[in-house]
Amino acid sequence: MKAIAIDDEPMALEVVRSHAAKVPFLELEACFTDAFKALEYLQNEPVDLLFLDIKMPDITGLEFVTSLQKKPLVIFTTAYSEHAVISFELDAIDYLLKPFSLARFVKACNKAQELLLLRSHTATPKDYLFLKIGYEQVKVHYNEILYMEAAGNYITFVLESKRLLSRMTIAELTEMLPADKFTRVHRSYIVAKDKIDKIERHQVCLQGNYVPVGASYLQQLQV
Repeated sequence: MKAIAIDDEPMALEVVRSHAAKVPFLELEACFTDAFKALEYLQNEPVDLLFLDIKMPDITGLEFVTSLQKKPLVIFTTAYSEHAVISFELDAIDYLLKPFSLARFVKACNKAQELLLLRSHTATPKDYLFLKIGYEQVKVHYNEILYMEAAGNYITFVLESKRLLSRMTIAELTEMLPADKFTRVHRSYIVAKDKIDKIERHQVCLQGNYVPVGASYLQQLQV
């Protein structure tokens, strides 16, 4: 994950540089005290993530973000808390209040990496997805999946040989899955189309596993 940092205080940039060096999946490409030089850099060197101070001379971090046509992910870094709400309205990944610890910095980077993975799954057709299982990213091929069951912010992936539990919502999962391979049959269930052996009025059978079908999903199953 490629990133740059922008802050008018050199010491603040040193903190970001020091923390970034300890995050194995993060490459801090450059640091800028001049926001306009950063803008020039971004015209030629696109990055995945910005660490961006809010209160800077000439242009604020908020103005900087809104000026970008192609927006990277943004983590705001600031000594002031009053801009938190508006920063999230600009779809910032996180808001780090100075002075922030390494642990807090890593947490923000993890959130950015997870979103990048999610976007990459939806942008390029693939026959697999990566699931965050604990501290690991586990590769699961679509043809292994029978169905998925949602419970709050967790999804149980029922595969042909095992079950995996991953933290995500069913809305996030729906964005990740190809519509030609999977269909939602219930507010809490998504099934693999080619694994359906039998369709009944209130349930479907997938290799001996019965999954409920919600009334509003009957039509798309052509029951």
